[in-house]
Amino acid sequence: MASAATLTALRAAARECQLAAPSFSDEQAAQGLAITDVLRACFLPEATWAQASSPLLRLPAELLAATILSRLDTRNLARLAATCRSLCRDALTPQPPPRQIGPMETELRRRAKARGLDVGSTLPEGATSWVACLLKRDRRDAQMRQAPLAVGREHNIFVDKGGRLLTCGCDDARLPTLGHAVDRDINRGNTIGSPTPVPSMQDRRIVSVATSNEHCLALSAEGEIYSWGSGDLGSLGHGDEGSRAVPCKIESLSCIVRIAVGLVRTSAAVDEKGHLFTWGRANFYVLENGGQEQFDGPSGLGYDLDAKIPCQLTPKRVDALLQDRVVGVALGYGFTLAVTDAGAVFSFGFSRGGGLGHGSMESVVLPWQITALVGTGRRFVAVAAGRCHALALTEEGELYGWGHKSANGHGREECTPQRVAALIGQRVKLVDARDSASSAVTEMGELFTWGSSSGWGSLGHRRQENTPKRVAGLSRVEVAAVAMGACHMLAADADGVVWAVGDRLALGLGILSSADITAVPTPVPTLRVRVLNSP
Repeated sequence: MASAATLTALRAAARECQLAAPSFSDEQAAQGLAITDVLRACFLPEATWAQASSPLLRLPAELLAATILSRLDTRNLARLAATCRSLCRDALTPQPPPRQIGPMETELRRRAKARGLDVGSTLPEGATSWVACLLKRDRRDAQMRQAPLAVGREHNIFVDKGGRLLTCGCDDARLPTLGHAVDRDINRGNTIGSPTPVPSMQDRRIVSVATSNEHCLALSAEGEIYSWGSGDLGSLGHGDEGSRAVPCKIESLSCIVRIAVGLVRTSAAVDEKGHLFTWGRANFYVLENGGQEQFDGPSGLGYDLDAKIPCQLTPKRVDALLQDRVVGVALGYGFTLAVTDAGAVFSFGFSRGGGLGHGSMESVVLPWQITALVGTGRRFVAVAAGRCHALALTEEGELYGWGHKSANGHGREECTPQRVAALIGQRVKLVDARDSASSAVTEMGELFTWGSSSGWGSLGHRRQENTPKRVAGLSRVEVAAVAMGACHMLAADADGVVWAVGDRLALGLGILSSADITAVPTPVPTLRVRVLNSP
């Protein structure tokens, strides 16, 4: 057994190796492998050494985790797990207690803990391997955190493979959604036909974007949020209602891992601790016969504000969910959905068309758990919201929908969540919703869309579909990300190629006219976005 001093020195050497690894030459790498032969004699018995056919297994577990496993993304971890089963001890043979934990499981548990995920000590029902279970959860969590494209009515936002922020489409002085300072020589009168880098953001590495028709958010790798576009009702979170023509950092937020925008000038963010923050429009009003405004309901911010206060100008924490770790959020037309690490789904805000899922049309100010989803006995991992409908996805890939019949997946009104029958037998991994349309991507990369939209053919079908239907134009493509819009839709394949369908004006195909419609998914030239492939 090595002494404490030796272990301390080894840890220090492992840290140095981790920092220097990208610059190793082939000769240095060969020397490093020779060094492992010396190290193994200190830590591994000869019998174990003889069985270690892979050079990786010659490394002490600490060195293996610090120098190799910690540097791999989920896809490559999965590949390694499949080709080097000795790293996955729990997947070999039943072990007597106490159970031995292999290097792969140790690294995956470390990642889950760093993200604040509650892994637990009992395997989920039906699972046979901790490594497989943790790999799936790690990939799913990463997919939910990162959105490489977002769609507005007449603009798009992208994150390319290098983390650059790009936009295309058109805007004006009131709605500067492209994020470019006004320069008619560059923007052709505030119109950009192809995805173009946002000049002021070239020194930032972006991981996720979100947009409404009027304002935009971008999340950096450092957990900072940048917002631009219309600032009406405080939707940008800068403490005023002023618009921003270029992305500006929201100074009051840090360590953010998820972002979302709503259809009524609302925004939301989740930090690494699982705290939910919201800002923007606070209340809805209607005009009485006498012409006076009458309070009609909350807009889904999740906290009490005086009915006379029109908006929340800066991000405010939703304290009603402090006891729950939020891992996902979606904003609809005046209502909000939040999913927790425990798999529970909460909804709150303005009730229209049964979008809250509580079985009634009554609005809810504070977060309220959807009891119909509790009754399914399932753990939910993702949510999506449209104008008057919502979707929730289980850990097993089952999809539930409710709200207005146009896009809930059932073709009929549902005030409480019901499983989408058309997708039974499919394992869904991603969901999205916008206005009166919805989409689902399966584990096999098949894209299903349904609902209605302003642009003919923008869902990839030649007519409106009230229940999920596979997009035939992408039948040979493995879809890895999708973004819905009112007049067009974007989908990214496993290689990062973006496919566009709908109103040509905002598709990024280099066409500056809306006189025509692209009814068949068409690849956007010269663009590759940042996607997470399935392992």
